[in-house]
Formats: sequence, C-alpha cells, structure tokens
Amino acid sequence: MTQNLGRTALCKRIFTGLQPRRLGKLVADLAGDWMASEESRLLERRGHERLRAPGAGPDHDLPFTDRVIVTLVVLRHQLPHAALAGLYRVDRCTVTRAVREVRPLLAARGFAVPHCPGLRLHTLADVFAYASAHGVELRIDGTEVQVRRPRASRPGRRAFISGKKKMNTKKATVVTDGEGRTLWAGAFRPGRMHDQTAVRTEGIADLFTQFPEVKAKVDAGYRGLAKEFPGQVQAPPLKPKKDAIPEENAAWDEARHKQSSERICVEHANAEHKQWRTLQRYLGRRGNFDETYMAVAGLVSDRAAER
Repeated sequence: MTQNLGRTALCKRIFTGLQPRRLGKLVADLAGDWMASEESRLLERRGHERLRAPGAGPDHDLPFTDRVIVTLVVLRHQLPHAALAGLYRVDRCTVTRAVREVRPLLAARGFAVPHCPGLRLHTLADVFAYASAHGVELRIDGTEVQVRRPRASRPGRRAFISGKKKMNTKKATVVTDGEGRTLWAGAFRPGRMHDQTAVRTEGIADLFTQFPEVKAKVDAGYRGLAKEFPGQVQAPPLKPKKDAIPEENAAWDEARHKQSSERICVEHANAEHKQWRTLQRYLGRRGNFDETYMAVAGLVSDRAAER
C-alpha cells in the first residue's frame, strides 16, 4: 500500500475520531507551532542559522499532515507504531518521533468553551474565571485509568495501587459545566492519592475563596471541600442513622437521587474521554500519561463545545 493510500484510509473519522472538517482545521492550527518547534530543533542541532532557504533539502518521510493523522490514530485506537510504520512504508522510529512531536502540541491547545470559538481554557484558574463571568455551575469528579505496573525496585511503587480498583492506576480530575462539556482536565496523580487531595494541590480552595459566586456539585469524595465551602460546593447528603424514621430515609433518598442526577453529566464526560482506547488502559510510559490525557480531553472538548 502506498503512502497516499495509507493517508486516505486513516484520515476517516472511524480512525481519527474527527470529522474531515475538524481534522483540516486542527492541522492548520498546529502547523505554525510545529514549524516553529522544528526550526528551533534544527537550529540547536546545527549551531548556526540555516544556510539554505526554508524548504530546501530532502522532504520528511512523513509530512506534517500525516504526522497529525498517525498521532490521532495512536490516541484513538492505541495501534502499535510498527503497524502504522508498515502502512506508511517508513521506519517505526519515524512514527514514534511523529507522535512525540505532535502529542505535546495537542496537549497545549487547552479546552474549548461553548459559544466562544476564540477562547480556550488552560488552567483551573481559567475555569473559575470563566464560570464566574458566565454564571456556569461546575461539576467536578475524578477518574482512573489503569497503567503499567512499576518495576519492583522503583521507589514509591505502592503509590500507584488504587484502593478502589485494586490495580495500578493514574487519576485525573475533570471539570465540566452543567451540560457535561469538558472545561478542564488535570491534577494528575498516582492512583493511591485521594481525589480531594489532588484538587487541593491545584489550589482549588484559594479559587473558591477568590470567586465566591462560583458553585460546584461533587461526589462524596469531596465532602471535606463541601464542609469548608457549604454555600458553594454541594456534596451528596449524609445518610441518616440506623434508627431514623422512614420519612427521614425517604427524604434522604430523594435528595441523594436529585443531587446525583444533576452531577451525572461529569460521569458522561469521563465516558467520552474513555471512548479513546488509549485511556481505557494506558500501555505507554507513565511519564507520558498526563500529556496523553490532556490531548484527548482537549479533542473531546472541541466536539462537546459545539453541542
């Protein structure tokens, strides 16, 4: 199969997860940043300014468009690099280098905002500022992805063992609006760390103090945050004692169900992220997990922002 046939086959939505229109826009948006990083890399390798005009010399084995496509296919289906290399008739290390170049560009794009095409959120502070300005009620939740088990001699090996899933995981915190559209993903940490501890390390308590009008719905894992900011953070109600009357139990069940129904959209956002196979069970290096998750969540936010 020729390289052109490989590109034609892999650029379909079933492989990249993107419609052709969005794929073309993504390539155009990333091209400038990639060219700048490529020129910087070449300048560092040469040690002096270029002696020939840009475009002179041999072409890349994989043009930039193909580099974006193979990166999306790896993120979407977690295909082996060697399989993609055979499809494009290039060496495996060429595909690996392409993924290593494009993935950070995708992660650095940030997260799309509904009805604001030119605005993208990059930090948790950006999310709180946006929520404060537009009256958005946030939904906050943590999610886990299974990762490779650290080798036996690695310090802190037990930190990756999740008490909930009983396996080696890494966690991420996801923030959405009331419609389940991803606004931010971050606070990555080993599976043993509690959800609330992770967001506190991101300074969420200071942000709730700085933006007192911002409200959020959370699950029981953030109950301490709800106690600290009772007027802003809503957690599920506490279960009545065993000797509670039936009416009290019925009222608790109704309130719990209502809060869960209003918060469930963030779970749907987590499920959207995990439609990309690389986040169902991450097989790559754990050091690249954060970058991979942000790249996927940013792409998911583009589609969600159009809803």
